[in-house]
Amino acid sequence: MEAVIKDAPGYDNMELKTIEEPVVHGDLVKIKVAYTGICGTDIHAFTGEYRNSKTPVVLGHEFSGVVVEIGDNVKNVKVGDRVTSETTFTTCGECEYCLEKDYNLCSNRKGIGTQVNGSMAEFVLSREESVHVLSDKISLKAAALTEPLACCVHAGLEKTIINQDDKVLIFGPGPIGLLQCQVAKAQGAFVILAGITKDKDRLDLAKSLGADVVVDVLQEDLQEVVMKHTNGYGVDKVFECSGAVPALNQGLPLVKKKGTFVQVGIFANKMNPLDQESIIQREITYIGTRSQKPSSWHTALKLLEEQKIDTDKMITKVVPLKEWRQGFEAVMAGNEIKVIIES
Repeated sequence: MEAVIKDAPGYDNMELKTIEEPVVHGDLVKIKVAYTGICGTDIHAFTGEYRNSKTPVVLGHEFSGVVVEIGDNVKNVKVGDRVTSETTFTTCGECEYCLEKDYNLCSNRKGIGTQVNGSMAEFVLSREESVHVLSDKISLKAAALTEPLACCVHAGLEKTIINQDDKVLIFGPGPIGLLQCQVAKAQGAFVILAGITKDKDRLDLAKSLGADVVVDVLQEDLQEVVMKHTNGYGVDKVFECSGAVPALNQGLPLVKKKGTFVQVGIFANKMNPLDQESIIQREITYIGTRSQKPSSWHTALKLLEEQKIDTDKMITKVVPLKEWRQGFEAVMAGNEIKVIIES
């Protein structure tokens, strides 16, 4: 089969190769891949900035497809099922995090598309526990966005709780920020989404996806906008989805006293300047959120089934597997919202 492989660490070192099809056994499920989303971590793997990838490896972890073969120990998934899959391939199964199904925190976890071969290929393997059979109301194209949506569910509905009357500020109108916006709107919150001038099209899209207010922080006074809509108190919750340090420090003083700040975006550097005074003096709860866990997927799929998430507007480019590089270049150019690969 054909697959997009990261051959070695460093910049690029990627190519489309012909490799052996994966073989099922035990509790493994073989999936004919339909669509794979290109994630920010895939781009970081391309540029050599993401060190978690074990090379050589087939990239791709946001995907959907159809089951074509199952292992002897598979009980509930059938050939012909339309599915998506969590990214967890193996865990230790013994640590306290595994016992609580917080697989995202298992130190020995191996992920699809990072430590084991992923979905930028004709076929991919997943363990039955990670596979989710799709409702007829969810298209294969929409299902390819379940993984990033599950990350936003974990951040917004598990690491904290978004209430109907909450005023929420989101930084970053990329795919994660736009999904985080829709998760918040599905709970009935009032959403302010902030970006910069080059994000104009994305901010316009955010409005069409339900954002109540969008702000270009280079052209408008974000503090003035926030205080206007919160009676001078600040927002109940901030979700920082850009991974930009200036956004982090711009957002902290805009959280109301006793409010919550959730760090969703990943920073380029491990150590960064932080407005600790705002955290301390305003008694802010600062929360880290990593990836997603099984419960996040159930909620994400329910949101998709209830059509509370609009994926059609977010998917702006589809490329065939052979043109994977064109897809990566489109993401890096920043002119598309969400680019997916069709296998």
